[in-house]
Amino acid sequence: MPLLELWKSNPSAIEQFSVEQIVTSAGDGILKDGSHCSFELRTFLSQVSTSKLRQYIEKCLSTPLNKGGLVLQDPINELGRRLEYKVENGRYQGVAGGNNFDGFWLSNEGHAIVVEVKTTDAYRISLETIVGYLSKFQASGKILDTASILIVTGREDTGELEAQVRGSRHAWDIRLISADALVRLVQLKEESESAETGMKIRSLLTPREYTRLDAMIDVMFTTTKDVVSAVEAGLSVEDETEGPVQAVLEKSDSASGWEFTDRTLLQGKRNEVFKALAVREKTVLIAKSLATYWNSDHTVRAVCTISKRYTSRQHPYWYAYHPRWQTFLDEASRSFIVFACMDKQAAYAVPADIMHKHLSALRTTDDKYWHVDLSDAEDGHVAMFLAKTREMVSLTPYALPLGNLSA
Repeated sequence: MPLLELWKSNPSAIEQFSVEQIVTSAGDGILKDGSHCSFELRTFLSQVSTSKLRQYIEKCLSTPLNKGGLVLQDPINELGRRLEYKVENGRYQGVAGGNNFDGFWLSNEGHAIVVEVKTTDAYRISLETIVGYLSKFQASGKILDTASILIVTGREDTGELEAQVRGSRHAWDIRLISADALVRLVQLKEESESAETGMKIRSLLTPREYTRLDAMIDVMFTTTKDVVSAVEAGLSVEDETEGPVQAVLEKSDSASGWEFTDRTLLQGKRNEVFKALAVREKTVLIAKSLATYWNSDHTVRAVCTISKRYTSRQHPYWYAYHPRWQTFLDEASRSFIVFACMDKQAAYAVPADIMHKHLSALRTTDDKYWHVDLSDAEDGHVAMFLAKTREMVSLTPYALPLGNLSA
């Protein structure tokens, strides 16, 4: 059975496959340019989690594989898509006189990157050849703004390659990054909910006064984790209703004055919600950010926001709905805002067009975002309170059962 059919019918089994088994199951199992094997492999990679991509990359680098170096290009290019570049896959095998790039990435900011993937730096590479790929794109008119080269290496110890780049006349147009650091950049984006995070991350991959990016990425990664840990510990809360944190805060008698739901429990609930929604919508959802998910072609989108039960409030479930979420959802043909309750085995996937009809009746905070208040309904589900009209809107029609799901 072809890979995509297997993935659709039994995803849990496919997730146990090694990268070699994945390639063998794709099309006729022969990875070459323009093949059905290539199409199925790339489609599959666009639907798996970033942690799975990392596993496949690590396998390609740690174990001698038949055509492992060729396979590596595809998960690396998929990481580019997760960073929201428009990506053109390159060739597996070069042809005489052709533009034999590994990947071509174009950012929303207009910067183009020609990507070269190397499993090792054991051999010197021809920088002039890679620069030639960039020149061909410029001559074709595909590059209209700034452009650079990104060499993605399998190793973190790239001293010889760094020295080669620094000593070349193209040093200011070429940057290096390890595959592991590139994965961490994607994870950093997926764990954030800032509207500017993606843009800032993409800016790191454009030429600056440094050659090696890994050290800077390590600082970003560690700093982000430290901030999250501090917020969870109640050490600093700037705004109790800002972002995904708002849904899990409640006044307490603790020294900090706030009580937090464990982040692991929150992520478990979020994973449960997106799995259930994906099954219902017959698609695969992947993370765009902490609270936003979409399918590989971005036609199905969802935002999940979570609330614990607030025993001291008239309406025990309380959420913020941000304008950036409205924009994100409005750009898809099928989209949902999903309200999850930590103590319920159902979430409420409200179609975006229906939710947006009610926004004018919700209370707001300094025009930053809308407050959403949910109360228990007699049928065991919840209803949304419209503060400006004093109406209750039942969310029972949008109930999304959680629990044990057959994927």
